[in-house]
Amino acid sequence: MPGHFVKSSGPDPDPTEFLFISLEQKRMDQTKAYDPKKSCWVPDEKDGYVEGEIQGTKGDLVTVMARGESKNWKKEQVQQVNPPKFEKCEDMSNLTYLNDASVLYNLKARYITKLIYTYSGLFCIAVNPYKRYPIYTQPCGQDLPGQEA
Repeated sequence: MPGHFVKSSGPDPDPTEFLFISLEQKRMDQTKAYDPKKSCWVPDEKDGYVEGEIQGTKGDLVTVMARGESKNWKKEQVQQVNPPKFEKCEDMSNLTYLNDASVLYNLKARYITKLIYTYSGLFCIAVNPYKRYPIYTQPCGQDLPGQEA
């Protein structure tokens, strides 16, 4: 039966690693190179958006270095990158720049580190990992209402 599992003996695994960013990870994320005037997102056919660095602007065109090549983009296609303090942000409504690229990047970064839940204001966002994480277990010694030990 889908979703059926047999409870193992012993204490339940600690779900913390699937719900919160560790202090070490936060420290590592904060060392990411970032220049508020040059860091940007540009559209990419393969990945949706890639991070680039603004080389210069001329009228309505912005020259961006991304993936080792320089390319011109219209100003409205270039989106701003959030500061490293927002890396793997839990509540995306706190992002300085709430744009498509930043939201997708945040969801992907959290998913890669097995942080499948995030939210934006009142709305919960879950990225399905198609595997069971130990975040839905009862703490040891507690039964569901109506169940006896």
